[in-house]
Amino acid sequence: MEKEVANPCSNEEALMAEIAVLQTRNRELEEEKRLLELKYAALSARFFGKSSEVLDSRQQELLLGELTAMPEEDAGAETTEEKASVPRRSSKRKPRLPDDLPTEDVVLIPNEVREAPEAYRCIGQEVTRELDVILPKYFCRRYIRPKFVPIGDRSAVPMIAPLPRRLVPGGYLSAGLGTDICVKKFVDHLPLYRQEQILKSRFDIDLSRKTMCDWLGQIAWWLKPIYNHIRELLRSKGYLQIDETPIDYCGGKGRAGGQGYLWVYLAPGEGVLYEWHTSRATACLNDMLESFGGVIQCDGYGAYKRYARLRRNAIADGKELPKIELAACWAHARRKFYDAMSECPVEAGWILGQIQHLYRIESRLRKVRAGADLRDAVRASESRMIVERLGKVLRVKTPNHRPKSLMGEAIAYTRSLW
Repeated sequence: MEKEVANPCSNEEALMAEIAVLQTRNRELEEEKRLLELKYAALSARFFGKSSEVLDSRQQELLLGELTAMPEEDAGAETTEEKASVPRRSSKRKPRLPDDLPTEDVVLIPNEVREAPEAYRCIGQEVTRELDVILPKYFCRRYIRPKFVPIGDRSAVPMIAPLPRRLVPGGYLSAGLGTDICVKKFVDHLPLYRQEQILKSRFDIDLSRKTMCDWLGQIAWWLKPIYNHIRELLRSKGYLQIDETPIDYCGGKGRAGGQGYLWVYLAPGEGVLYEWHTSRATACLNDMLESFGGVIQCDGYGAYKRYARLRRNAIADGKELPKIELAACWAHARRKFYDAMSECPVEAGWILGQIQHLYRIESRLRKVRAGADLRDAVRASESRMIVERLGKVLRVKTPNHRPKSLMGEAIAYTRSLW
């Protein structure tokens, strides 16, 4: 019986094939590592770097074959103008005091003049200013209501003045104290337990955070008509800007907390409304936008697209609902290309330069307080060709970048909203 002899050629071919597979896998891992490093650098720059997105003039140039880049003078002027618009902070900046700040004058007279004022005449004065503050003052207000009866009529019911309407009947809460608690918590971000400690340690007032929390619920109830009025005001406008912000929250007894969302609705120049939801699902838009008709400006989050599609389907089914239209936001697209600067500084810099030209056109329109007709004409004659140029560049550059790269994600995000 003949023994089988291994073929050295087949072993070598298998080894070479395995080496080729490992080399390919190694290149993929190296590329993935590079992308992760770039994303880490972009996140570090966003959270720990400068908040301003200033471009270098050398980042404005790009040779795009048949496309012509903007002149170097324009790019340099853009950067110079942007830098000039940001004032430098002086290390010895003096405090700026408002013109209507209450003033207390203290006149200082020399002792010699006080003793013999008739021997001197005033030839001028020197004024030195300082900023002072009166510390918070807590006091107890007592409503004293004397009782009266008519003289000579013992059977008459005693008369007493009615109490003013109060935020919490039978409680200690006044309008001034409620305002102070709300401002410290929601404007100064001072939590209730810190307010409790301050009241106890500095003013010897024992006021528990549980009581203050209950008061906040009462105040929210009193403010509800104002909230509803703002909601109806924004609904009546034909243009809203919408975004959602994640906020961690604590659950009640026996319930776990999690991440909720504040949905922000803004009508520029009119008002802003915040709605709290424990999710960012499409259904969260129903309460606010049910009777709204007009343009909604938002980012590329899919909930807005789904809501617009559901609204179109409902109208197609015969329901009488106002029509809505989605508009994207250049600020969101710009931010993604700015993050891609570390990966593709030339291409991303050129795209950012084009977006800056759009911003310059809008800034010029704001300065002259242009109306709707003038804005429409200028955008058609100047902005339109910039947007079309950007669209052509994005289509040309899409195959040149990996989908998971920063530049690839920026291009895909912008084209998805085109």
